[in-house]
Amino acid sequence: MNVVIVESAAKAKTINKYLGSGYKVIASYGHVRDLPAKDGSVEPDHDFNMHWEVDAKSQKIMREIAEAVKKADKLILATDPDREGEAISWHILQILNQKKALKKDTEVERVAFNAITKQSILAALKEPRKIDEPLVDAYLARRALDYLVGFTLSPVLWRKLPGSRSAGRVQSVALRLICDREAEIEAFKTEEYWTIEALLSTAKNEDVRSRLVAIDGTALKKLDIKDEATATAIKNALLGRDFRVASVEKKATKRNPFPPFTTSTLQMDASRKLGFSAKQTMQIAQRLYEGVDIGGETVGLITYMRTDGVQIVPEAVSAIRDVISAEYGRNYTPFAREYKTKAKNAQEAHEAIRPTDPRRTPDQVRKHLEKDQAALYDLIWKRTIASQMAPADIEQTTAEIEVKGADGKTYGMRANGSVLLFDGFLKVYEEGRDDRVRAIEKGKDDTSDEDENNRRLPPLAVGDHLKDKEISADQHFTQPPPRFSEATLVKRMEELGIGRPSTYASTMAVLVDRDYVRIEKKRLVPEDKGRLVIAFLESFFKRYVEYDFTADLEEKLDLISNDELEYKDVLRDFWRDFMAAVGEIKDLRVGDVLEALNEMLGPHVFPDKGDGSDPRLCPKCGTGRLSLKISGKYGAFIGCGNYPECNYTRQLTQNTDGDAAALDGKILGYNEDGLAVTLKTGRFGPYIQLGEAEGDEKPKRSSIPKGIDAATLDFERAMQLLSLPRDVGEHPEGGMITAGLGRFGPFILHEKDGAKTYVNLESLEDVFTIGLNRAVTLIAEKRAGGGKSRFQRNAPKVVKELGQHPSEGGPVQVLEGRYGPYVTHNKVNATVPRAKNPADLTMDEALALLAERIANGGGKKGKPARGAKAKAAKEDKPAKTAKASKAEKAAATKAAKKPAATKSGKTPAKKSDSASPETKKLARAKA
Repeated sequence: MNVVIVESAAKAKTINKYLGSGYKVIASYGHVRDLPAKDGSVEPDHDFNMHWEVDAKSQKIMREIAEAVKKADKLILATDPDREGEAISWHILQILNQKKALKKDTEVERVAFNAITKQSILAALKEPRKIDEPLVDAYLARRALDYLVGFTLSPVLWRKLPGSRSAGRVQSVALRLICDREAEIEAFKTEEYWTIEALLSTAKNEDVRSRLVAIDGTALKKLDIKDEATATAIKNALLGRDFRVASVEKKATKRNPFPPFTTSTLQMDASRKLGFSAKQTMQIAQRLYEGVDIGGETVGLITYMRTDGVQIVPEAVSAIRDVISAEYGRNYTPFAREYKTKAKNAQEAHEAIRPTDPRRTPDQVRKHLEKDQAALYDLIWKRTIASQMAPADIEQTTAEIEVKGADGKTYGMRANGSVLLFDGFLKVYEEGRDDRVRAIEKGKDDTSDEDENNRRLPPLAVGDHLKDKEISADQHFTQPPPRFSEATLVKRMEELGIGRPSTYASTMAVLVDRDYVRIEKKRLVPEDKGRLVIAFLESFFKRYVEYDFTADLEEKLDLISNDELEYKDVLRDFWRDFMAAVGEIKDLRVGDVLEALNEMLGPHVFPDKGDGSDPRLCPKCGTGRLSLKISGKYGAFIGCGNYPECNYTRQLTQNTDGDAAALDGKILGYNEDGLAVTLKTGRFGPYIQLGEAEGDEKPKRSSIPKGIDAATLDFERAMQLLSLPRDVGEHPEGGMITAGLGRFGPFILHEKDGAKTYVNLESLEDVFTIGLNRAVTLIAEKRAGGGKSRFQRNAPKVVKELGQHPSEGGPVQVLEGRYGPYVTHNKVNATVPRAKNPADLTMDEALALLAERIANGGGKKGKPARGAKAKAAKEDKPAKTAKASKAEKAAATKAAKKPAATKSGKTPAKKSDSASPETKKLARAKA
């Protein structure tokens, strides 16, 4: 019997069918051990010794693998063909050796395959190798670097910048890219400019659209026509004039196809064309790679999806060319194309992402796939096929047109056009694009040039006279650079050599999950918390968020992979300089940090008012200076330097819920007693206030709940909010029922004889409209349900039924719970990321979330089963401890219950308990 180890259950199931009864395929479910999230997991002072931990779930899996290996003739490690896959194989082998599960004569082989097809797997089994130690060293170096940065830098952040979450080696640099782009946008000064266009006609009344490009032989620059007066004068000078064709140039060009997908280009195009996030793309691709059921057979549809290589093996190229010839004709198949990657630090260890069998067209497999799977497979198939097709032949025409203006000046107009002579690869595929982003990246602020190039011109000859049908002067404004989308951020990271294909999606997910970045209209917008963290790192750890430094580290990891560099030498060099930087700020006070951040974030948090006044002058007292303040509980806010004499505070930025500066102090109306209802802005956002403070008596206030825009809040709604909590009525059993807004949203409360029953309400409107009868019913249902929590836990609402689990059975559902949407299957719950619409969740994404939850030790309610840790500890105890005698156990029990007295008659302190370590272990287990 041969034991084969792969990473996922779906892959194990597929491969088991291919290999037959002589093999047992077991899934490791990803990494089986990791560095525990605590101090001391990596010891720089002990030659970077690393302490690994196997969680409860992985212990169970490793016991299963160990039992199977004991009876096996051969162990075949067939994890993924990349750095992470190599590391998983290495970890498994290490654990098996520690458990002494391998017999002396058991063969151990490492095989790697790029596609889950019978042919690929059988071919891989014929070419076994040893574990690639340099590749494992590169993994160890990366894991140690990530740990050392995170667990050294994050505590510094917590101490010096309370409210911050964490910092990471790659995530911080990605966050800097997003924050730098936002700073560019804020600093951008919009400029007005005008363009002149003429709709002309030939003698045959055919339209020719042209644009003004020169005046008196001088080429016009984009901003040369600055105002309407100048533009109108030029327009008037051209009206009714004789336009003459000065030259016509025709040029044949070829447009070549794009290379097949890498991880990053797949994520980019899936974002542009399908609207998928990077994480969503990888989850769906994983499922296509591992295999889907097609006609009763599990088939891997695509090759491995974590790659930065663009090459395709010759036999696959031949198969692709055969499909092109059969489907489109031989004129679409000129010659075999070879591609080389242009990405910085690309490893090119694997093929590009392609269909495992190009003859399997999207139309043939669509009925067997989920909607998102079919869409992504269609994208991959078309890109792959197109990459080996003929180029598109295009004829571009440029006509230069001259006209003598009424003002005596000679004006040069240009008309562009193009004709597609042969569509070539465009018959199958055209890369998605964001028109405005693409135009701006080329230095333009509209896409009219591209529109002109896609326009067909009528036949023109030198000397032809044209008449004007319409002259237009159009106003434009320069645009700031666009915010990054996930696709464009991945592209930029790849260009800079930051991160790896396997890390792009997780890096962005971490930034969103930690509230450093939010996604608006598919664009990445830095939160204030993220900007604070980057400002801190740029002020005090600038080197470690520089793009070149991070890319250089990635290059060193590649050198380690190639056995050209010792990984511990890299760690030593990094740690020496890094600790020196940490030591430089250990005595830095929080006040010093905040002043540095005031300077760096000044344009963002203290924007220029435009009237020449000091933007940091307190608007309340008129003498204090505004400054960043930090609250460990609530994070950063702006406060007056004259505190406590002046208690002015506001949020960090003033551009949420409309212009906060404009909203602050806005009077919405007056109540019956003549008290003003005022909209105000505080450190935690906008709120409403009734009247003003009188002596020690504070005015009534109400926060503005989520879902209500402060900018559109009216007097009537404000009075409703100020009326809370309101009395609903007397409960039949006595005691008042009230309705109000709390930390977890709207609720009702019944209080009687000191006992309180809270029930959550479904919507904000309910708190204003709920009547006594319904309130009494909800309270009765809550009590009947036996809920012990302070707030009602209503049955979760089903958002989406995803169907039966493909390998384990049982329904997979998306539910809306008390703390937000989550996926559930077989008592395992996994939170849906906030950037994802739960109604759009697919089965692939749900399975990935559940697998991640399980890998992190999550069971029902996200916790391992009761006693799981104790059981695992018991089963993994050394043999000597497990076989302790009854006398030892009795002694341990006695020692645990009552410490022995010393000669002086005193009971020793717990820390000085003289019981042996083995006895203490037994005592704890017994207790």
